[in-house]
Amino acid sequence: MGLGRKLDVPVSDLSLIRGMWEVRVKKYRQKQKKEQERIEQSALPKIDQQWQYRIHCKTLKTNELNLLHHYLDRSTLTDIQVHTEAEQQDQKGPEQSKLSFQLDGDQWTDFPRELQWMTYLKEWHVRGTKISRLPEYLALFTQLTVLEIPQNTIADLPPEIGKLTGLRELNVSYNRLSKVPPELGNCENLKRLELTGNHNLSELPFELSSLKQLLHLDIAENKFISIPICALRMSSLQLLDLSHNSLTDLPQDMDRLEQLVTLFLHKNNLFYLPHCLTKISTLKMIVVNGDVLNCIPTKLCRNPDIKFIRLCDNRASAEKKKTEEEKKKDKNKKKRWREQREEDVKKDSREKEFIEAYISSLKDRDTIPDFTTKVSISCLL
Repeated sequence: MGLGRKLDVPVSDLSLIRGMWEVRVKKYRQKQKKEQERIEQSALPKIDQQWQYRIHCKTLKTNELNLLHHYLDRSTLTDIQVHTEAEQQDQKGPEQSKLSFQLDGDQWTDFPRELQWMTYLKEWHVRGTKISRLPEYLALFTQLTVLEIPQNTIADLPPEIGKLTGLRELNVSYNRLSKVPPELGNCENLKRLELTGNHNLSELPFELSSLKQLLHLDIAENKFISIPICALRMSSLQLLDLSHNSLTDLPQDMDRLEQLVTLFLHKNNLFYLPHCLTKISTLKMIVVNGDVLNCIPTKLCRNPDIKFIRLCDNRASAEKKKTEEEKKKDKNKKKRWREQREEDVKKDSREKEFIEAYISSLKDRDTIPDFTTKVSISCLL
């Protein structure tokens, strides 16, 4: 080694290195603090819910508290049932258990208070009660897939229903709806929508056009004078029930429903069917009025792949029914309105069940009668 050789030794300022590490440590601590705040904020609603539950428990008696604990443990009660059913296993493996809430009987005028803490529920089945509105905490049930609330006195659906993005089935038949909130269009996983027999319902919001996965739409027994525009944009629709409305014609772009299989049009004021229906290759069944319709595309009624059913009412019984209704209207309208309403709901639901059962019996037949007369039979016991 030569004594005169110079060595390059790196020289660094220790204060500079220390400053760099202090900046890194500071940023890391700030990041941890923000993450902790985010976690705490996300837990606040749950903490508030737990405290509300504890406060409510303090106001209960011992027997009521025991009953509530049994209720939350998903045991079976007399009037309120919360039960667990095992779902079928698919190829991917077993799914989680399905939880269902059931409420039945006209003694109920509101939802039980304890329901707000059962946000794990996946199904609601509420039928035949005097409940007029859905609870404010409905949006908390984010796991809800089935909301079945027919034959109640519900006057409107809250906008919060749009937050139930996992909803697959909604049945609000035979209630008192006059409109449907546009927020329902956010439930894009909806596959079945039933709005039968609300009587004051005459239109659907255009926002429901986003329900691209909807397979079953039932708006029978209402006051529709035309098919809602949103219905023609539900591209996956397979069953459309428009029966018992005030339709006078059908739009010429009905063939937009390329997946339609079953179409119910009976008990309307239709005199003809548009030729565009022949372009729907998936169509297998059409049910119409037999005594009013006088213009039908030949290709439609002679197609062996389509079951074309024409229902004809008994005119004599219809005139008799009309006379009796006029007499009833003259006597105590206000006093008997509620009783008449309940009776109409029961009668309409029974008639719909009869027609559905009859039509389902025709599906497996090779031949279908050209005209079908419905006969009313009364038995004196």
